Amino acid sequence: MKVIICGAGQVGYGIAERLSQEDNDVSVIDTEASLINVITETLDVRGYVGHGAHPDVLAKAGAEDADMIIAVTLHDEVNIVACEVAHALFSVPTKIARIRAQNYLQPEYADLFSRQNMAIDVTISPEVEVGKMVLRRISFPGATDVVRFADDRISMVAIECMEDCPVVNTPLQQLSQLFPDLMATVVGIYRNGRVLIPRSADQLEVGDLAYVIAQREHVRRTLGLFGHEEQEAGRIIIAGGGNIGYYVARTIEEHQPRTRIKIIESNRERALAISEQLRNTIVLHGSALDQHILAQADIQETDLMVTLTNSDQINILSAVMAKANGCKSNLVLINSSSLNQVTDSLGIDAQINPRAVTISRVLQHVRKGRIRSVYSVQQGTGEVIEAEALETSPLVGRPFRELDLPDGIRIGAIYRGGEVLRPSGDTKIKSRDRIVLFAVPEAVRDVEQLFRVSIQYF
Repeated sequence: MKVIICGAGQVGYGIAERLSQEDNDVSVIDTEASLINVITETLDVRGYVGHGAHPDVLAKAGAEDADMIIAVTLHDEVNIVACEVAHALFSVPTKIARIRAQNYLQPEYADLFSRQNMAIDVTISPEVEVGKMVLRRISFPGATDVVRFADDRISMVAIECMEDCPVVNTPLQQLSQLFPDLMATVVGIYRNGRVLIPRSADQLEVGDLAYVIAQREHVRRTLGLFGHEEQEAGRIIIAGGGNIGYYVARTIEEHQPRTRIKIIESNRERALAISEQLRNTIVLHGSALDQHILAQADIQETDLMVTLTNSDQINILSAVMAKANGCKSNLVLINSSSLNQVTDSLGIDAQINPRAVTISRVLQHVRKGRIRSVYSVQQGTGEVIEAEALETSPLVGRPFRELDLPDGIRIGAIYRGGEVLRPSGDTKIKSRDRIVLFAVPEAVRDVEQLFRVSIQYF
């Protein structure tokens, strides 16, 4: 596939890195020559210095025979125009734009980005996507990652196996026998820096991160089975009142009115603005690294500190300080993948990488076959995929025990007519079933083949 990426920042770089690893033909455009130099020196991509919305620059990047344009510059208007130009002049089939400003995304303007109004097929709002991720983490304490699939009826939950985890050293098949009514399946294991696809006879070990696909209503019970009985936070402090922090606070106000929220925002004008828009949230002006501000926010009585500023360093340090001052747990936003490895030693309980969230949204439109959703884990070493089975799929009509699934794939759940099914040896996949599975990168092409359709449009 030939892809043009407008924007060579952190998100653009991450998308280019992933797509180039999968042997796609990738061109990257950015106005900053230094960013283009870095990306062309480190990745197998072509770089072009220029404005991503200018026709001549798009032409140089090969827009005439491109399959997709992904506009992820820092400016929404540039992203919108780049997609419009790619459509009008070069007939690029698939156009994806990152939209950050919430003004564009308000419900009353829902039709703005519909295909009949704008030549954009997919809009991605990193702030909203990350905000939803934060809210899911808050709802399920004890989980290090939570993502929903199949109309929100199926969840993928990443659960750390601690010393007191009751299910370690027990064959996975035996767990299914002990809890036959639990709609949950272990589909992946992250162990010693590697992602493994478990078999029924395999066992979990202390220190493992287990990836479990479960019916949404069974997630809390699954966490309890793994020894995670943490209570949902009643008192939350949010460091950073930007788009993400405001979105999280506003949503909690609407759906969990009993939760007490405080926001620490360093910009005075922003602090005043969000204090007028939020009804029950206390907004404090100051730095999340200031001991006096933390004391004023009653950090010692807080259940959860969520750090969502634009600085990884501030997010990490303020989360560490919060726990040192008596806060029970923390959740940290970290953009840089190089910092992910050091957080455990610093006492960070959970973290979110916004780049990974955005890349996952893009991947579902790159994947061939009837792929409905994709979520990338552990910096691309595993993927959770939701795909729809058609009559032509080799999976349809045969019992699971007769399926010769390729290595590197494990099916976790089936969504059929509003009902969630856990696969067993007798289960037969039907046409239009939606399958949620876990796959390693080497098996992604096999997944595409399993859910292939006769004609592809890209």
